[in-house]
Amino acid sequence: MGTPPRGADRADGPPVRIGALVPLTRPGWAEAGHRLLAGCELAVRDVNDAGGIEGRPLELLVRDTAADPQRAAAAVDELAGLGVAAVTGEYHSVVARTAAARADALGLPFLCSSAVLDALTEQPTDWVARLAPAQSHGWQIYADFLIGAGHSRIAVVTVPSVYWASGVRILRDHLAPRGGTVVELDMQELTPADVCDALAERGATALLLLVGTPEPAVPIVKSVRSDQRLAEVLIGAPAGQPEFSGWMALLGDDGAGIPFLRYLPERLGPLGVRVGAALHEQSAEGPSFVAFEGYDAVTVLADVFRSHGTDPADVAAAWPHVATEGTRGPIRFSRTPGISVWQWAWAPVQVVDRDPAELGRFRILHTG
Repeated sequence: MGTPPRGADRADGPPVRIGALVPLTRPGWAEAGHRLLAGCELAVRDVNDAGGIEGRPLELLVRDTAADPQRAAAAVDELAGLGVAAVTGEYHSVVARTAAARADALGLPFLCSSAVLDALTEQPTDWVARLAPAQSHGWQIYADFLIGAGHSRIAVVTVPSVYWASGVRILRDHLAPRGGTVVELDMQELTPADVCDALAERGATALLLLVGTPEPAVPIVKSVRSDQRLAEVLIGAPAGQPEFSGWMALLGDDGAGIPFLRYLPERLGPLGVRVGAALHEQSAEGPSFVAFEGYDAVTVLADVFRSHGTDPADVAAAWPHVATEGTRGPIRFSRTPGISVWQWAWAPVQVVDRDPAELGRFRILHTG
């Protein structure tokens, strides 16, 4: 009779719906959004190929936030009206914070896959959980990397944002007791050439890009790279801009050697290897950690639905009982000091860069 085709046991009952918030268009970081969505969609296919949720297929209702908090809030309202069992996703911290507040107000479970802002909600809530490490955790590890690499005079280029301001505060608080200083350069007032002059005048040995991409990050990198006075200055991007191919398409060799945070273990386990290979088949590029976040988020929700049902209140009540094998290790949620939501403490954290000698290869510089 032969081997049944993949998906032969696919569930066919009434669907269990998950809402997915992802930035798919500008000014959102669309490349990250598409990677996040790819991971979510692959997990949905895997769940359904394995029989779904008690004979019911999992269905993903995707909404583009375009990095707009109000658009995200409206999407949460719409998804709640459509009867989703939970909402997941979102890459941008400021957008995720608005989505989390709305989900909390509606009594709708929200599993945030990728946003890192510590204060994801103003008050503690049982409705929201998060996979990504809190910004204070990841950025302190990045600060440790800077000190270990001999950088104590740090300049940061910034634009007004709760996320960037939080990053500056974390860096300054963590570096100051170890003799480090952080100088802010406001890109609302400076040109890339002005940034170069300020770096030279202040003797900074590292410049961190706490700004959007491609503008103004790409012109800043080009200016610094072409300035002979700054040949020894390290450019860093803790928020992860260099991970994506669009960065390299715009900068080429200038985009390499820029350390950023990535939430992957040094070695993936069997599930991570399998998922990584499947993601690689979908894209000529290697799988992004953001795609693994999307896959893990849907996998956690599927486990919760199987063990606790699909009623939103029951889903939220299940956060402290989650024990899911994710692509990057065992996932459990706990109450973490200073964090207002149920938190996986912690996803693995790396500081990596692209190898200047082989742009498609990432070098692990530091782990935390």
